[in-house]
Amino acid sequence: MKNGFKKAIAVFGLVAATGMVLSPALAEEFEVKMLNKGEKGTMVFEPDFIAAQPGDTIKFVPTDKGHNVESIKGMLPAGVEEFKSKFNAEYVLTVDEEGVYGVKCTPHYAMGMVALITVGELGNLDEAKEAKHKGKAKKVFAELFEQVQ
Repeated sequence: MKNGFKKAIAVFGLVAATGMVLSPALAEEFEVKMLNKGEKGTMVFEPDFIAAQPGDTIKFVPTDKGHNVESIKGMLPAGVEEFKSKFNAEYVLTVDEEGVYGVKCTPHYAMGMVALITVGELGNLDEAKEAKHKGKAKKVFAELFEQVQ
């Protein structure tokens, strides 16, 4: 009986250790470029729509200077704290909570430099759609919400 118990503990330990090693590998990393000019025009995040899963990371890369990434009030899942990166610096956002994340480049927000990230179940979708936006950002978000499934 003692040997069987020891073997069971050893197997459990191996399974647990394997799970710890493999679980980060299952998370995906998305790279978003902050650009002065991209496929969709000037002052854009590329891509500007990401469908992620809990635990994934979004790395914002300042490909061109003069950009940052900031959360938009009313466009974050419950429990997620607002964030704002420094200018001209990479920023990594880990999306642990399910829902809709709306982000902007602070100085180019009215020019439509925004992005939409969806993660799992979208419990805050209606609230995120109700958020008010400046200038071209309103049109860009309308187009991005059409991609939500």
